[in-house]
Amino acid sequence: MLNSTSSLDTLVSNSSATLTGPTVFIPKDSFSNALAKNIVAMLVWLALSIINSSMVHTFLRHSLFYENPRYIMFICMVINDAVQLSLVTALYVVSYIFRKIHASVCCVLIMTAVLTTRSTPLILAGMALERHISICFPLHYSQICTVPRTLLLIGVILILTATPPVSDLLITVVKEPPGFFHTSIFCDQSLLFRDRSIYYKNCVFDGTYLSFVALTLVYTYCKIMLTARAASLGLASVKKARNTVLLHGAQLLLCMLAFVVPSLQVALISLFPRLSLEIRYIFFLMVYIIPRFLSPVIYGFRDEQFRKYWTKYLSCGLDGLHRVRPLVQVQKSSVGGIGNNGA
Repeated sequence: MLNSTSSLDTLVSNSSATLTGPTVFIPKDSFSNALAKNIVAMLVWLALSIINSSMVHTFLRHSLFYENPRYIMFICMVINDAVQLSLVTALYVVSYIFRKIHASVCCVLIMTAVLTTRSTPLILAGMALERHISICFPLHYSQICTVPRTLLLIGVILILTATPPVSDLLITVVKEPPGFFHTSIFCDQSLLFRDRSIYYKNCVFDGTYLSFVALTLVYTYCKIMLTARAASLGLASVKKARNTVLLHGAQLLLCMLAFVVPSLQVALISLFPRLSLEIRYIFFLMVYIIPRFLSPVIYGFRDEQFRKYWTKYLSCGLDGLHRVRPLVQVQKSSVGGIGNNGA
């Protein structure tokens, strides 16, 4: 299993060698294909950025959301996805414009990409536990799931996900020559953090924490089902909680693609070398674009309370756009009338 940053760099590279196995040179993409791919990537980024920003705005406008642990974790997921998507899109576009960038700048981008990529599964585990507590321990929910504890959990997640990239940086500082971070390199994890011990360390970390998240999701789903069956409940809230955990599981599976894609990508490119750029682009969409649509679906559309305020905000925004044009036209006609009277 490869670490997540390695797969990210493999996907965004348009003409570098793959990160595993023997060196495989990728043919340079034509200008028309490169332009089309970058336009699609930018349009998807823009669409998701608008959706995510509207959700964050809705969350901040209403105190009932940032006093609820469920929505606090949800908005953390939205912000995390937005940062990750922006980084991936920027790296993808930059790989077509600049061949090399300053190593220190690349280090910041790579470390942030590692943090956001690894944060997603842990936030999913936290959200699944929150659903488990709300269904299995409803009387103790307000005592267990509090805002301070939710913020503490988010802090722990950030510390856990920041530990691997910080350790990668420390190992690189010790092993590389002093002027390494002042050189220009192709922004690739294998070229930035080159020591082999980093690869093995990240494999152990990724395998451990992904197994923990997967077991957490399986446990919470089973407990929710057993609780509902024992109480003979057919409540809509129980069904919604069960379906939410299932969606978290689907999202986790898509996130795990980021950890196994490089090996699969190498195999497919070796079989179809002429389609190497298309294979990379398809994996880019599957691993880093499609999963970003699930967070808005899970809570933005499925949660009735959030959907009510969110759609109200969107409708107000659209109404504002429609009102601007008539107002401008009225102002123009008024100016024209004054000018005619003056004449």
